[in-house]
Amino acid sequence: MNKMLLFSAFLFVLMSDSPRKTEVVLSDDDYELVFSDEFNLPNGSQPDSKIWSRKTRNPDQCNRWNSDSEKVVFIKNGHLVCRAIPNRSEPNDTARMLTGSVWTYGKYNVTYGRIEVRMKTNNKVGNFPAAWLKWQPRNFTTDPYAEIDIVEMFGNMGSANHNIHSQLTVKNPKHGQKNSFRVPLDVTKWHVYAIEWTPTYVTWTIDGKPVGTYRKSTDPKLLREGQWTFDKPCYIVLNQSVGDGSIKGIGRYKKTTYETQFDYIRIYQKVKR
Repeated sequence: MNKMLLFSAFLFVLMSDSPRKTEVVLSDDDYELVFSDEFNLPNGSQPDSKIWSRKTRNPDQCNRWNSDSEKVVFIKNGHLVCRAIPNRSEPNDTARMLTGSVWTYGKYNVTYGRIEVRMKTNNKVGNFPAAWLKWQPRNFTTDPYAEIDIVEMFGNMGSANHNIHSQLTVKNPKHGQKNSFRVPLDVTKWHVYAIEWTPTYVTWTIDGKPVGTYRKSTDPKLLREGQWTFDKPCYIVLNQSVGDGSIKGIGRYKKTTYETQFDYIRIYQKVKR
């Protein structure tokens, strides 16, 4: 694979609202590109099936209306488009909306590195898109929980939200360590959202600017309780969902079309010397 220079102290990004890929100038050669999808396929194509599958439907808010319809996931102008649309075309499907979600589960996992997603979305009540990582456990029911949200948006709040969920944060949200960061932002414009994930911390950045860090505890008791579960291979999820009022800023939405565009996803890891 071609070696690329990666962020160590500062990342310079030339941003625009054009469909052209972002130009990146990086300042360290300790990282190399190990994975990327630029979504450069013909208009109307489905994303590369060697990498992506449609995420399965389940009862939680994020996945309850996931659909295999080509109306909610497709390639357009070099972008992956994920939509949430009113269900007017699937009479045998009881879902009120049809939502687009893809994941790399069973096809590609990552542990540590810098993960970048360039994307833009709507700023509408009910909007709920995300780019995130989750551990691929042997048993979804009994294995410890691990989820890193590169970014997600809630309704028309006009902000980027960055969260991390371990076994401890799920069981005890008031354990005392900040695990959620919110940044006011025009989410309708292109931005590069990224995490720097190491064995001891996760740092989030927007367009190269750090916005928050979650660190592995040095307290043995907290570690035993699952404060840090982020040392396992994770799959990637890119999705457009909708909310039902349980998240602040989300309300009525069932007659609205939502759309998030993903320009690329790139993963860099430390060079082995």
